[in-house]
Amino acid sequence: MPLISIITVVYNSEKYIERTLQSIASQSGTDYEYIIIDGGSTDATLSIIEKYKHIVSLLISEPDKGLYDAMNKGLRAAKGKYVWYINSGDKLYNNDVIKNLEQCYALHSDADIFYGQTQLVDEQNHVLGMRKKTAPKHLDADSFKWGMVVCHQSILINKAIANEYNLNYKVDADYLWVLEALEKSQKNVNTGMILSQYLENGFSVKNRKKANMERMKIMISHYGFFATIWAHVKIALKYIQSK
Repeated sequence: MPLISIITVVYNSEKYIERTLQSIASQSGTDYEYIIIDGGSTDATLSIIEKYKHIVSLLISEPDKGLYDAMNKGLRAAKGKYVWYINSGDKLYNNDVIKNLEQCYALHSDADIFYGQTQLVDEQNHVLGMRKKTAPKHLDADSFKWGMVVCHQSILINKAIANEYNLNYKVDADYLWVLEALEKSQKNVNTGMILSQYLENGFSVKNRKKANMERMKIMISHYGFFATIWAHVKIALKYIQSK
């Protein structure tokens, strides 16, 4: 059983998929499997993946019901102790990320969650800086009252506590997925590392308004109406003060 199952979901992404594949292929650490869930791409995506077949443990290429359905396929196929989603266009931060995670696991083998920071890049692969929401020193379910304080691409979750993604949410099911894991987890370890580079062109970025509405609904169901409204007021005040 590998330590980490890295899962990439992709569909017609010939422009971005190779940067993701290269970041996996260049890793110095080896205790992982790499799963690719393709939605039945009709462009050059699959031919690019073919060039990297030596690092691909499993490739599933077939139509799906959307992003989160594809992510569920990856979760069901994963054999690793921890699952980690790095989608097309995203990258592992550097060549030693997996090796460093292996070392971190050696010290915290009882951890349910490992997490870290996220660097943003654009479509031309230029670094834009760090993600505005900084991963907190200590992470628990209450941390998510303030939004998605840890990027989905910079959190590894023990498969044993990972629910499937809720397909009732179309653009923000990842927030709920992490929140539900945090509600179950007993030990969350801040790696102190930048774990991923996130392509600032993502699915939820393009659907920000709908994502905010879905997140509000999720927060109310988990934290209550008044606690959710108060958290949003504090976030708004902090934003105004920063300006």
